[in-house]
Amino acid sequence: MKIVIASDLSGFPLKQEIVKHLREKGHEVTDYGIPSDAEPQPYFVQAPKVAKAIQEGSAERGILVCGTGQGMAIAANKFKGVYACVVDDVFSGERAKIVNNANVITLGGWITAPFVGCEIVDAWLSMEFTQKMEFKHDFLANAFEQVKALEEENFK
Repeated sequence: MKIVIASDLSGFPLKQEIVKHLREKGHEVTDYGIPSDAEPQPYFVQAPKVAKAIQEGSAERGILVCGTGQGMAIAANKFKGVYACVVDDVFSGERAKIVNNANVITLGGWITAPFVGCEIVDAWLSMEFTQKMEFKHDFLANAFEQVKALEEENFK
């Protein structure tokens, strides 16, 4: 799978571990940085790099890491076609894809241990929209279409 990833300084250590993990699993990872803790960039500079790659279709999924994941999610969701969810555990990682069809997840480097972060990413990547909730497929598909309609209405 083609995956794009970026972090700010607070998310840098966790991002590095996730990149290593994903490459070891055979994923094609484009790392938009930061390249080192000596070259910090704020979340509002880093999130657009991943969001634009998702918009352009150069990657299937994106991962953003800052201190809490919240700033990255807010910034990423300013881009049409990007559906970013903050995830702090395996269950929320799975549900980000299953329920919300998230193409981007955001994690908190101050919150999530590297081992757990890798488990969260694996869980999210292994899921498909409505998987494990087939009984709600029609509802979830309609809800996602309604979110896209809001996007059309509000992203001018």
